[in-house]
Amino acid sequence: MSGTLLFALTGIVFLNRYLFLEPRLPIRLPSLVQRALKYSAPCLLTAICGPIILLDHGIVRSPGENPYLWGALFSVIIAFFVRNMLLAVMLSLMFFALLLSL
Repeated sequence: MSGTLLFALTGIVFLNRYLFLEPRLPIRLPSLVQRALKYSAPCLLTAICGPIILLDHGIVRSPGENPYLWGALFSVIIAFFVRNMLLAVMLSLMFFALLLSL
C-alpha cells in the first residue's frame, strides 16, 4: 500500500467526519447517521492496517516472528494505559523500531 493511497484515505475520512460532524456547519444529518459516522475512522483503520499487520506479500505471517503484530498489540496496550496520544505514539514507534532492529 503506497503512502499516496494512505494520505488519500486519510483525507477522505477527515473530510467526511468534518463535514458531517462539525456542529458549526449548516449540514444536519439524522442521529442514526451521525452515530454511524463516529465508527468510520476505526473501521477504515482496521481495513487498512489489518492486511499490513497480518500479511506479507499475501502470505499470513507467523505470530511469533511478526513485529507488526507485536507493535500493534503494544500500541493498543500503551494507548489504554497512557491516555496521552502523543506519548503513546512516540512509545509505540520506538518499540516498533526496536523490534525491527532485532
